[in-house]
Amino acid sequence: MNLIKTLTMIPFLFFSLNVSSQNPDFVKMVEYATKAPSGHNTQPWIFKLTDSTIEIHPDFSKALPVVDGHHRELYISLGCALENLCIAANEFGYDAKTSIEVDDNSHSYIIAKLEKSRLQKNYLFDQIVKRQTNRSVYNNKLISSDTIKELERISMEEHIDFQFFDKNTHNFNVLMNLVAEGNTQQLNDKAFKKELLEWIRFNKKQVEATKDGLTYEVMGTPATPGFIGKPIVKSFLKPDKQNKTDMQKINSSSHLVLFTVEHNNPENWINLGRVLERILLETTRLGIANAYLNQPCEVESVAESVQNQLQLGNKKPALLLRIGYANPLPYSPRKEVYEVIE
Repeated sequence: MNLIKTLTMIPFLFFSLNVSSQNPDFVKMVEYATKAPSGHNTQPWIFKLTDSTIEIHPDFSKALPVVDGHHRELYISLGCALENLCIAANEFGYDAKTSIEVDDNSHSYIIAKLEKSRLQKNYLFDQIVKRQTNRSVYNNKLISSDTIKELERISMEEHIDFQFFDKNTHNFNVLMNLVAEGNTQQLNDKAFKKELLEWIRFNKKQVEATKDGLTYEVMGTPATPGFIGKPIVKSFLKPDKQNKTDMQKINSSSHLVLFTVEHNNPENWINLGRVLERILLETTRLGIANAYLNQPCEVESVAESVQNQLQLGNKKPALLLRIGYANPLPYSPRKEVYEVIE
């Protein structure tokens, strides 16, 4: 048994040795970067470190081909990770100059060139470890107009925009109806449901084994053996049931936030991720909860309806968020830093 245990530890020891040889500041920056959100908590990133750079590459083994066939949400997640990395770099006394490159397989990736600096530390740094996606029903409390104006002053990136819609507006109801339409189309798709179920972790043993996915705790359900939990959850993956749940959650929220891009390409998606993470960290600082309702952006025909009904012109809907006030939930798991550094 001791030999077997030793053999199973070899990959851990190898990766730990590899990480220990890196700049410890860079390794710490990567750890903060991985606190970023991702679709189904897939954590679709690989980090490569040199003496002066950190590269963020997409990990397509964690892609979601059904719900995110064009990798939009994957690259948004990489943008969120980049924003965390840049904020952490300032905290550790570095300036990060970023660029988006294309590898030999025509896949976009990010390079952050790091130089020692005396830049002022970012006030959002402490929020990185506190940020969470809160999928619960909120408490119906409205966010003040002054707070919304404060959020609207978040620094932007080129070709990215966002709009807030409070529940007293026509467009709030338009988006709510389009969420329902997106649910109907997705939950009538067997491939969508199969993909979703593959990323749900029904008990602590599954969580510890994978350190990713949608855990029973963040979904607010009791732990069950997989062979029991899977058919139960599957029985609830029906349009009418999901719409009833989502309408309750939307109505308990204060605002919807729609993010748009001018071009559907990795550069715009990465930049959207950076802006999104700034808003997520700022709302965390202000005690505001958030969760995603991306159905209207994920179903192409529904996304066209969003664009037309909200008169967005050439702006393309890319992500929908609900915000409000709620009690915190347990945090989603994360891979160990040595598992994401190549």
